[in-house]
Formats: sequence, C-alpha cells, structure tokens
Amino acid sequence: MMVDPTLAEMGKNLNEAMKILEDGRNASDPDADRQQFSRSSIPGPLQGDGQDVASILQLVQNLMHEDEEEDRPSHRRMQNVGEQGHMALLGHSLAAYISVLDRERLRKLITRIASDTTLWLCRLFRYESGSAYYHEDDREGLLKVCRLVINTRYEDYSTEGYTVLNSRQPVIYQSATCRPGLGQHLCSQLALPLSSLCTVPCNTMFGSQHQMDIALLDKLIREDVETGKLPLLLIANAGTPGAGHTDKLGRLKELCEQYGMWLHIEGVNLATLALWEVSSPVTAATRSDSMTLTLGPWLGLPAVPAVTLYRHEDPALSLAAGLTSSQPVEKLRALPLWLSLQYLGQDGIVEKIRHSVELSQQLLEKLKTLASIKTSGVVSLSRIPPISGGSLRDLLGSLILSIVEDELNSPVVVFRFSQETSAESSGASVEGYFAGEREVLDSLNRWLCERLAQLVPASGVDIVELEDEGTCVRFTPLMTAAALGTQRCDVDLLVERLTELVPVLNCTLRLRLDFREEVYRHSALSYVEDLSWPGLGAVRYEPRVEELTDSKRKLEVEKINSELLVKLGELDADLIFSTGLEFGPEKDCIFIGMATEDLDVAELVDTIADLGRDIEENGRLLENMTEVVRKGIQEAELQLQKDNQDKLMEEGVLRQIPLVGSVLNWFSPFQSTVKGKTFNLAAGSLDSTEPTYSMKAQTGGLSSPETPTSSAKRLPGQRLFRREGAGGSDSHSETSSVGQAEDFSRERFPQPTTPSPVPDEAVSVVPESPETPQVPAEPEPTQENGEVGTQEEERQPDGQDAPVEETGR
Repeated sequence: MMVDPTLAEMGKNLNEAMKILEDGRNASDPDADRQQFSRSSIPGPLQGDGQDVASILQLVQNLMHEDEEEDRPSHRRMQNVGEQGHMALLGHSLAAYISVLDRERLRKLITRIASDTTLWLCRLFRYESGSAYYHEDDREGLLKVCRLVINTRYEDYSTEGYTVLNSRQPVIYQSATCRPGLGQHLCSQLALPLSSLCTVPCNTMFGSQHQMDIALLDKLIREDVETGKLPLLLIANAGTPGAGHTDKLGRLKELCEQYGMWLHIEGVNLATLALWEVSSPVTAATRSDSMTLTLGPWLGLPAVPAVTLYRHEDPALSLAAGLTSSQPVEKLRALPLWLSLQYLGQDGIVEKIRHSVELSQQLLEKLKTLASIKTSGVVSLSRIPPISGGSLRDLLGSLILSIVEDELNSPVVVFRFSQETSAESSGASVEGYFAGEREVLDSLNRWLCERLAQLVPASGVDIVELEDEGTCVRFTPLMTAAALGTQRCDVDLLVERLTELVPVLNCTLRLRLDFREEVYRHSALSYVEDLSWPGLGAVRYEPRVEELTDSKRKLEVEKINSELLVKLGELDADLIFSTGLEFGPEKDCIFIGMATEDLDVAELVDTIADLGRDIEENGRLLENMTEVVRKGIQEAELQLQKDNQDKLMEEGVLRQIPLVGSVLNWFSPFQSTVKGKTFNLAAGSLDSTEPTYSMKAQTGGLSSPETPTSSAKRLPGQRLFRREGAGGSDSHSETSSVGQAEDFSRERFPQPTTPSPVPDEAVSVVPESPETPQVPAEPEPTQENGEVGTQEEERQPDGQDAPVEETGR
C-alpha cells in the first residue's frame, strides 16, 4: 500500500511529541529540567541557528507544569489522552497539511469529510435529514441559528438590516435554568435590546423545580403576540447546566408549532440519544429544529469542535447566517472529529456513553441508602395541595412521584448533605435550631465537595449552586468520566469516603450550638458569627482592660489572638485551628474546624479562655516589669551618685591624689562605711546587701506561683478535648476530622522557641569612683565562722528574686 511520506512523518512526530509531554514529568533528573526551564523562561532574542524539536517540546512541557510543586501532591484533574485523543490531535496537524493542497483536491477532500461526519452524527443521534455546523465556541452554533431564524422570519432583513425589526420586535425565550449569560450574549451579538429576551420561570407546584413552566410560557407568548411582538426562538434544556433535568420537550415542540417558533435544544442528556434505550423526554429532542452536541467531553476527545445539527431547506439563508461557508479551509474543522469517530466506531461511542450512564445509576442507588444525604429532583408530598379525602391525595402523590422520577432519569447526580431531623444536641433538635441554617449547610456542603474531590479525584465531582436546594455536590460522568477514566471502583470509593465524612458533618452541625453556648459563658471570649465557615465556629479573645483606646485595643486583640492561635496549634488535639477563609469578613479571631462525636466542647472553650488569659497576664507582667525596671534604674543612678559623694568625703583629699593615695592606702587601708545595695526586680526597690552577706544567702520576696496547667486526668494516649468513654475512636477521627488538615496545614503555625532562663545570680552595681589607684582591701570576715569572705555572690535558691547589688567600691 502506498503511503504518503509526509503523513507517515507527521504521525511519527506526533507520537514522539506526545511521549515527551506525557512522560517528561517522570524524568530521572527533575532538577535539570527546572534548570533548563529557568534558563529558557527568560525572554530574549531568537537563537540564530534555531532549536531542535526535542528542545522545543521540553520547553513546552516545562511551561505546562510551571506552577506545580514537587513536595506537594497535586489534586488537579489531568485529562486522560488515549489513542482516540491522539487521533483528534492528529486531525489538527492534518488540517494544516491538507490546506496546502491544490484547490480541486482540497474541495473534494473536505466535501467527503464534512458529508461523512454529518451523516454519522445524524444517524448516531437519530436526527434525520439534518445539516451540521462545526464551531469552537459552544454558543456560536446557537448564535448562527438565531441569524438563520431572523433571516427566515424577516424577508427584507438582508437588504434593510435591523430597521425591519422595528415593525415587530423579535423575542427569544429561555428557561431560568439556562446557562448564565447565554441570553445576554445572544442579544449583544445580534444587536438586540435586552427587552427581546424573555426568561421563563420554572415549575413551582408540580414536576421538577428545574423544568420550564409550560403554562406560564404559553401565557407569556400570548401576551407578546397581543402587544405586536414576534415570538422568534425558544431555548430548551435536555439536561440543565445545574441539576441535569430535562424540560418537557414534546409539549414545548407543540407550543412552538402553534406559534411558529424555532425550537433549539442543548444539554448533556442529548448524549443518551446514541443509546438503544432512551427515555421518552429526551427522545422528543429529535423533533427539534436544532440542537447542539458537545462530543469532546462526552467521548474524552481533546480539541474537537462542538456540533450544531439543524434542519433548513434554503441553502442561501444558511449561507447568509454563516451556518455554511464558501471557504474550503473552514470546513476542515470537522477533520479531528472525522478521524476520532472512525477510530472509536459506533460501538465504542455507545459504550463510552453507556458507561457514564451506568456510573450515575450506580451512585444514585447507593446514595439512597445513606442517611443525611438528599438527592435533587424528587418532589415532596408537602408541595401537593390538600385534597379532600386522604386516599385520593396519596394516590395523586404517588402518581406524580412516579412521573417525575421517570422524567428525571438523568445521568447527572446532584446530592447534598442535610441535617438529621432526629438528632439532638443538649436536648435541642437540629432542624431549625439556629438562624442562618441554610448558609451553614451550604458551607458544609462546599467543604464536603472539596474533600471528596481531593480524596477521589477520579470522580470528577464539583460544586453547583441551585436556587432552591442551595450548594450541592454534582457528579456528571458524561462530562468527566471519559477524560478522567472514572470506573465503578471510583464510585465505590466515593461512596465509602462520603460515608466516613457524613458523621463528621452531623457532629459538627450538632455541636455548633453547644460551642456557641459555652463561649457565651466566658466573659473574656466573644462568639464570632460566620455562617460561611465550615466548622465548629469562631471565637475571639477580648482583653479585660477597659481604659485602652480603640486603636490600642485593636492592636492588643490582634496580638493576643495571634499568639493564642499559635498556642492552640501546638496542642496535641485532632482539631484544626486557623485564621479562617482567606477572604473572609472576620479577622483577628480563631476558627475551629470540623468536630467528632467524642469532642468535649466545654473543655475546648475552657482551654481557649485559660490560654488567652495566660497570654494577657504575661503581657501585662512584662509591661509592668519594664516600668519598674526603668524607675529602679533611675533610683539606682541617684543612689550611686550619693554613695560616690559620701565615699569621697570619708576617704579625704589625700587619698584622691595619684601615687600619694596609693602609698597611703598601702600603709593604712581604709574601711568604707558605704554599704552595697540590691535591686529587687519583683518589688522594684533598692535594699541593703548587709542581710545578704550576714546570712550568706539572699533574702527576697516570695516567688511568683507558676501558672497552673490543665489538670484533667486522661487515659494513656488520650488526646485533648476528648470525653472519656465516648463512642468516637482515634482511627475514625484521623480519617474524618483531621482530614481537613490538607486545607489548613499545621505548617502555617511557627514552632515555639524555648525562652532562655533568667540567671538567678545577683548583678552587682558598683558606684563610680575617682581615678585613683586603689590598694586592695583586706577581706571582710563573716559573722558565721570568721573565715575570709569574698564579694563574689553565690547562686540563690530557686524561687527567690534576683537582686542587683550596689557594692560601693
């Protein structure tokens, strides 16, 4: 078989390039890679002789992983680029190569590629007699369809332009659950006012709260027609962006035919059209006028375009709207998809979609068995209005539930943690026990999703904000499984981790009230209400000194709480103490993380108050000691001057003369009557040293008692803040409560340094004397044994104050 050498070389280079980019991170010498990157990352002039392909690819590999740290595990989701992904990437290279062919060969080739891809997609997704438009931005297909509808409904639009719209203002209808900003984007690109966009609310009584209210839509259309407006297009969902619910597409199609509107459908559930068994709500999408497919995430194909399938009989209007192009190169967008579809085949495509649907069903079945976990989309009987006769109401409720559950058979699973209604804390029910319950549950569900994404990165779970349910965890395997390689074992692991985290969430939610009540019992502590914090709560230590100004008090609060945070971080406890969220509203306070069942909240709060009190008292003692030492030094200087003057008067003038004073002191030593002084740091006073040398030991004030520590009796190996005999275990706490340590690492707390002990020896302070030679004085005998004593001081007993001696010499 004859092979184009350029194509063979292209495939070989692509394989080598992908090998370098994928295996480059496992190189034997990562330091060399970083050094090479540091040299190559500096912008500069191009090299004169150029670089080889391997060097350029190595630079690209280093740039891709520039922000990654070696010593920290990465939780980023990296797409699995398999062989089908290589085919998609090869398509982009082939498109560049094919574009240089002669015009006739290029026309034939792109016609074959476009027709084959369109035919395969229409058959695969049951969209008969359709045309295809390939685009990079998934909103671009809908934008081109809107241009097509405008050209169709306004015959003079191609010649008169936007002025023809003044006769009858066009209206585009979209569901309240559509992608945020989609309608605004269409209006801005079509030069339409925002009044041309009508957002239809969702159901409030029957059915899913994420489905478009058809009765209200009918009413809005009638009102617009009566006011002279032209209903142009309706955007429906086969899988809403948030919860993955499908609108009643069959009823919407009938409504569009009644008012002559165009029906466009988009959503992840359109992928299930490729399966043999499709739910009836999604099957109605095949009757729509157009729909957008995002095959890249569904099949795990990188850099493949989205496809908008549509039905229209006038090629000229399609060309005017931009759905078809006369430029052959633009039709090469379908080439990566053409290669990938042939590589996978119909069975491979169906298998990938079926695998994703089965993963959703597996997770949904397991979630139904978990307490405190609620899934989205099930209507409750409380929303059904009362009907006379209980049996009739029950029958109607069962019928509605069965219909809703059948319509909400979506491959998107949305669930959230909800408090146990039967749980109690200090005799109070959890449900509705505090204000802002919705905000607290949202913060806990946000923490739950982040933890699940870290523990099971292959699951691909993410956070979704729903209007009625609040913050939820979303599992969308159709958008993530093919790229991340999600398997059934990953779903089992996800449920296992979820089972471990739910008790932690329940305990934390129950103990929040106990923590707040315990904080209120301490006058020195103030409870900080931060509903966005996913943990036990926040507390701030307040200084007890009232005469401080606002600025000084703020500085004092910041200093004490920062030191208190460090002290708490050094404790041997399972709790996590931090400064809270990075951009949180509350500052200068201590946030406590998730709790377990065996947490002793009273002991925790008492410890925080005791440590804060110790820090405050130590700060006050240091300030007082500084003032006492300053005043004592001033008094000692005055006493030294007085002692020098007294000594000068006692020795006389002759002893101050050089040489004469030395001879006189040699023959007649002088005994001074000036006594030494000691400076008591604790009392801040000057005392005589006579009692010290007479008793051969220093006497001082009473030693300050040491700060008592927590004397709670604990079992061997028991950690702080745990109740004896509680049901919790160390192992359970390590897998659940301490798991938050990945979010708030203990490395943020500096390690404490042991302060240097203050020496117990007394410090001698000698008064100044004139510059005269001194004859050594005879040692002074002590009163105890008459032996020669020295001026060298002995170490004082522990617990006594350290005096400062003033000897007079």
